[in-house]
Formats: sequence, C-alpha cells, structure tokens
Amino acid sequence: MQAIKKEVVAAEGKRLIIALGGAAVYAFGMNLFVVPNKLYSGGLMGGAQVIRTLLVDYLHLPLGNFDIAGLIYYAVNIPILLLAMKNIGKQFLVKTIACVTAMTAFLSLIPIPAQPLLPNDVLACSVIGGIMCGFGMGVALRMGGSLGGTDIIGMLMIKKKNNVSVGRLSLTVNLVLYTICLFLFDVSTVIYSLIYAFVSSFSIDREHSQNINVEVQIITKNDNREMEEEIFRELNRGITRLDSTGAYTNEKSNILYILISKYEVSRLKSIVLKYDPQAFIVMNEGVTVVGHYIKKL
Repeated sequence: MQAIKKEVVAAEGKRLIIALGGAAVYAFGMNLFVVPNKLYSGGLMGGAQVIRTLLVDYLHLPLGNFDIAGLIYYAVNIPILLLAMKNIGKQFLVKTIACVTAMTAFLSLIPIPAQPLLPNDVLACSVIGGIMCGFGMGVALRMGGSLGGTDIIGMLMIKKKNNVSVGRLSLTVNLVLYTICLFLFDVSTVIYSLIYAFVSSFSIDREHSQNINVEVQIITKNDNREMEEEIFRELNRGITRLDSTGAYTNEKSNILYILISKYEVSRLKSIVLKYDPQAFIVMNEGVTVVGHYIKKL
C-alpha cells in the first residue's frame, strides 16, 4: 500500500510540475508578445489588464516598467477560490492555487521589452502570443489544474444551473470586456486582441480535450462497502453495483460502474487499490452523458 501511495504522489507531483511549466509558458507569451503591443487578453486576465491601464494611463500610478496586471488577477482570484473550496476537488484546488501563484510570480518577474519583439507586425505577435498563452492554459488544464479565472466561475455556475458551460460564460465575459475596450481604446487594439483571443482558444482546444468524462468499471472480488463510502465521500460520485461471475473461474465478483472527470482518475485508482490491490479497472474516456451528472472541470 505504501508503494501505491508513493506512486500516486510521484505521478501527481510530476503533473503539478508540468502544470507549473504551462503557467510559465503563458507568462512568457503574455509578457513578450501581448503586453508590449498593448493587447488585451480575454476573461478575468483581460479585465485585470484594463484595470492596470486605467491606473497607469488615467490615474498616472508610477509603476515604471512593472506590470501589476498579474497581481490584480491574483487578488481577484482569491475570493473566487475561497468560494470554490467546498465545490471543487482537493487536488484541482491545490494545483490551481499553485498555478495561479506561479503565473503571478512569472508575470511579475519576466521583464517586458520596452519595444515589441516584432515592432512592425502586431498580427504575428497576436498569433504567437495566442499560441503560447493558449498552450500554457491547456497544459495546466490537462494536468488537472487551471490558471484560475472564468474556469473556476464556470464550474461553480455549472453546479447551480445545467444550461451553463465554461465556454458560454467565457464568450459572455469576453463580449462585455471587448465592448468596454472598444470605448476605451482604438479599434485596431480591439481587433488584434480578438485575434489573440481566438488563437488562444484554438490553442487551448488543441492541447486540452474538452470532453473530460471518463467511464470506469471496477471488477473486484471484495464486497467492501468502506471503499464505496470513501468514493462517495472523497469524489462525490454515485456507484452502480452489478453482480458478475467469472466465465473461466466461475467465481463471484462485483462490478462497480462509475462516471467521473478525468482529473479524478488518479484519486479513484488510489482508493480502489487501497482496498483491493488485485482489482481489475477498465476506463473509457470521452463518453457522452445524458441525465443527472455532476459536471466538473
């Protein structure tokens, strides 16, 4: 059992490191290609950038070459994460806090060029920045965390209403954000920011599969109700128990049928193997679910 726990911890530690790498890629794309061209990201980060611009250009806050957008974004995420603590998985919460903290540090430490790296090609900067930022966000999501913002808000809203999706929420937030930008800045800034947002969204989709449902069938010879209760308690997932008989051995066994998010797979495996190291686990990703099912990122 100790070996199984160490294996799970090592695997999750590796995923966390990769997720932090995604946060670094995002920060490099933002500070090297987006910010020098005075473009604006979508979501809450875009809102933080607009607040930064208002503080610096309109209130003349003396910040020099230091960009406080990352700090504003971090401050906005604190109450969101506090509200989400009871509604998202522990591993997802820990990874998200680590990723948001790392991203804020990277955004604050990576120097912003005084002049754009491609001074005569804003379009190329929009595309390159969108690819890097989208890739970074996609990596964090793929590793079971996120870079905060609308991802967390979307997940909370999904639990309240069935007709809400993260994509729909992000679209609504961006529509409001870029409408504000249209009144505050010139049209070309909004157009290039929209190009960046489109490329970033496409890059996220390429790196992170949006269909994250996983169908799991656990075949075990143990009739262990403690295992089922721990799955209920830790994952908040329902279980369908089926009686089965081995065709070769003619031995009785139980089949536990569960639907989970792919980010809950490692935790489920840890629970099952703790009670039955000989359990046979079959997983099928990307299934379509119709009916009462708790959606999670």
